[in-house]
Amino acid sequence: MGAIIDKKSDHSDALRRIPPRRSGGVGKLQGILESDLFQRAISTLIVLNAITLGLETSQSAMDLAGSLLVLLDRVILGVFVVELVAKIFVYRTRFHKDPWNLFDLTIVTIALLPATGSLSVLRALRILRVLRLVSAVPSMRRVVGALLAAIPGIGSIVGLLSLVFYIFSVMATKLFGAIFPEWFGTIGASAYSLFQVMTLESWSMGIVRPVMEVYPFAWAFFVPFIMVTSFTVLNLFIGIVVDAMQRQHEAEEADEQDAQASLAAEERDDRAAILAELKALRAEIGELRAGGSQS
Repeated sequence: MGAIIDKKSDHSDALRRIPPRRSGGVGKLQGILESDLFQRAISTLIVLNAITLGLETSQSAMDLAGSLLVLLDRVILGVFVVELVAKIFVYRTRFHKDPWNLFDLTIVTIALLPATGSLSVLRALRILRVLRLVSAVPSMRRVVGALLAAIPGIGSIVGLLSLVFYIFSVMATKLFGAIFPEWFGTIGASAYSLFQVMTLESWSMGIVRPVMEVYPFAWAFFVPFIMVTSFTVLNLFIGIVVDAMQRQHEAEEADEQDAQASLAAEERDDRAAILAELKALRAEIGELRAGGSQS
């Protein structure tokens, strides 16, 4: 019952975030902003902007067409600004209810800041505009939404992994720190070395085999660590993300079914209203005919 209530509340929250279609010129502008053609055009501009920003890192490309690349960058940024202004004008107080609108606003604001003096580092952050592709492509939005929904579960896994790392780091420091201070001299050094072992990056020839030359039974320490971290805990991350994506997919299907049911109910109400009006019209015609025959 609690899960059902949560799903209903999530659905109602999603509905509240959907701006209703307005009338007049504002409604036409809203239709343009929400049209598939406009979204594809914005996605194309984002990809084009990513290409131009990449070409700006090439000195030969800048020597050949530097002014054109800068002009394209400014024109595309201007289009993004106009799009955001149009969204704020259309949605008004509902603009901030969609987190993707706030995401786009943040990215474009960073691009508009002057990249001079102490803010010269912002020049490199212009590439963040490419992240707008995430908000423009529905499939990417679903993936990001699933990752955000999986954060509570991922937090628990991170806590468990941190506990495992701390325990094994203390043990490795006490067991191998005296002979291998560079790798296991401190808890921090041990944690870093164990992180390398967990990623399976040169763990055998780089760390474990040299340690086993001094401590032949060191494999009894490293193998369980790899089994617990690489093959168990990290796979839990994948399971949590996959489960979150599945739940989001089910929620989207439920939203579509609810929307279809709502539309069908409206159609039934419209048909019932039309039938009622027809019956009333027939009754009026019958009364007029009866009055004419009497006269």
